[in-house]
Amino acid sequence: MSAGWHKVSGMKHVVIETTGPPAAVAQVRAAASLGMPPGHVRLRMLYAPVNPADLNYIEGTYGKKPVLPAVPGIEGAGRIEELGEGVTGLTAGQLAIPLSGMGCWAEEIVRPAGEVFPLPDNIDPRQASMLRVNPATAYGLLHATGSLPRGAWVVQNAASSGAGHCVIQLARHLGLRTLNLVRRPESVAACTALGADAVLVDAPEAAAAARALTDFQPPALALNAVGGDSAIRLMDLLALQGTMVTYGAMSRQAVKVPNRFLIFKELHLRGFWLTRWLESARAEEGRAIYTELAALVAAGKMQQPVAAEYPLSDIAGALRHAATSARGGKVLLKLA
Repeated sequence: MSAGWHKVSGMKHVVIETTGPPAAVAQVRAAASLGMPPGHVRLRMLYAPVNPADLNYIEGTYGKKPVLPAVPGIEGAGRIEELGEGVTGLTAGQLAIPLSGMGCWAEEIVRPAGEVFPLPDNIDPRQASMLRVNPATAYGLLHATGSLPRGAWVVQNAASSGAGHCVIQLARHLGLRTLNLVRRPESVAACTALGADAVLVDAPEAAAAARALTDFQPPALALNAVGGDSAIRLMDLLALQGTMVTYGAMSRQAVKVPNRFLIFKELHLRGFWLTRWLESARAEEGRAIYTELAALVAAGKMQQPVAAEYPLSDIAGALRHAATSARGGKVLLKLA
């Protein structure tokens, strides 16, 4: 154990004993002492964001149902506090993130060493806590149909979301051009500042406005996190035999496909769920992706805005804030 780094007792975590409205059912409780099996690592958590997937998990509407009682939290970052017997390649005091499982809304977690990913020394712990989900989602989405040629256009809705911001920044790094649809005019500036090539308000006239843009070419890839009419606009903009990847449903409206898009444009529709995508990837492939993404975050080339930080004791306030629209960034739990 590194000098100046010591084990802390009296840990707390967030627990749900039933699913339901997040701010009503999430409670802060004392955590039982965690054992330290061989091959495991103990992390003293620093920050964890509140993601839409976390809210869905607590509500019971996520793709994986909680086994109650459950500790939520799909991602977070902490410092390695203790190494179990036989663990090599990791050092106490290193900043790291868990790469699997829920349970990050805790002051302390224990994970198998193979599921703990060490981070560069110069990475911001707040940004590190948001590395596992949105940056990886952006990577998976932009590679959903293979590697696109440099200069190719990609169109997305929900561009002002955390994942949308990551798509913009990663696409720029990959040499791709992005057409971004946002719900509110005030979101345009933030997307442009991140490197978006074009930003339009997601309205009925958006498709016509996109076609009037200089140098715009119908994209082969569209990224849908909204559904409803917004998804139809993406399909309208796609090139012949283009692909729309759906990874969210912010409007809570189904994706309805006009027959003409299937018959005359021969469009391809598919879904993307980060959890399954990571589970299907080889371990070395997943670590290579996170190594690349961590380097971009550490270099300031992929950043996610933070709207507010809340102590664990105010979990209800954090969840209420995270459930609001137009937050301007992620809500973080400050766990240290």
